[in-house]
Amino acid sequence: MPHRKLPAAPSAALGTNPERARRHNRRVVLETLRQHGRLGRSDMASLTRLTAQAVSNIVAELLEEGFLVELGRRRTARGQPPVEFALNADGGVTAGLEIAADHITTVLVDLTGEVRARRVVPLPDLSVEAVQALAAAELEQARATRGLPERLLGCGVVMPGPFDFEGTITVGSTALPGWTGRDVTALMSAALATSVTVENDATAAAVGEHLYGVGRNLRHFCLVYFGLGLGLGLMLGGEPFRGAHGNAGELGHVPAVPQGAPCICGRQGCLERYVSPPALQDRLRREGIAEVDATSIARLHAEGHPAIAGWIAEAGPLLAPVLAMLENLFDPETIILGGGLPDSVIDALIVAAEPLPLSVARRDGRIIPRIQRGTTGQFTAALGAAALPLLDAIAPRLVRNPAAGEPVETEQAALA
Repeated sequence: MPHRKLPAAPSAALGTNPERARRHNRRVVLETLRQHGRLGRSDMASLTRLTAQAVSNIVAELLEEGFLVELGRRRTARGQPPVEFALNADGGVTAGLEIAADHITTVLVDLTGEVRARRVVPLPDLSVEAVQALAAAELEQARATRGLPERLLGCGVVMPGPFDFEGTITVGSTALPGWTGRDVTALMSAALATSVTVENDATAAAVGEHLYGVGRNLRHFCLVYFGLGLGLGLMLGGEPFRGAHGNAGELGHVPAVPQGAPCICGRQGCLERYVSPPALQDRLRREGIAEVDATSIARLHAEGHPAIAGWIAEAGPLLAPVLAMLENLFDPETIILGGGLPDSVIDALIVAAEPLPLSVARRDGRIIPRIQRGTTGQFTAALGAAALPLLDAIAPRLVRNPAAGEPVETEQAALA
């Protein structure tokens, strides 16, 4: 079978020179530095296609604000070596909180993308007040980590969806009880005393895999997320796709078994009633196994417990046609499976889904697997959450002008 090279990393976004686009140009320069690590002014100008003067002004601003550091002159064979700059690892951190059905995960990530703190604690009470209190305490504990930058640039909070059009969580099998009709953004902003970006867990997980995991050099992929239910994160063109109201990827309620088990959504035979962590946990409880967390599931799977093996044998064939449907709908480079199941179980589930049905993804010459496991593990959604404020601040947002076919700026909040 012929081979071809892996897709190259996304090229740097391009800047635009009019002064009205200064905020966008700042984000372009920061994103270019994030991709390349260290650059001189002339390098930045070449990569972003900004004028040397525009780059010089932006670099001066970012240095003064603490987002960049000067590294000194590059060693060159001859001529005046350029001064190089990089993102300041101590210039600030963003926080990511995943509020799941039974735990809260907290991570702090600096401007360079390095994880500076991470914590996981049980969540025994899902009431609004209890979640607010525990989330605030966990963020405070994480920020007390030795050697951490003091400046907090914002917090991403991920929770199971679906979300309604006002950004509050609605009733559903994948929603946290007690949050219906509540303004999640306002409640969490008040509790955490910082600006908050709220996202559903599957979309955040896709962002996490894109920045830190197996999707790092991919621009188009689907992430099937095993959480409180079964979700789908979509990364299309290097950007998370959320849909009109933030509910794109409600995969768990795709009909899978005619006249099957009743679902809390009111229908029967929904996919997540069979293929999700709760479905596996229910099966284990019916076998008299009380401990059904990820650690226990990994141990039981390693021991060859028949309940785990039986669930995998049933879930794989049910998942397979849905994966092929996603390939036909979105033509992704790959589909990634990740989230709250142990790595060994996800690997076994992928094997059980074989052979995958025919789809547009079956073609000669491909070297990226059609289906693969994510590499960021249980922290994937929290890492994606921490990236949300950073992406809003740093990453350029370009859309196509339908009239001219050219990239145009979309308004986003500036980093400073």
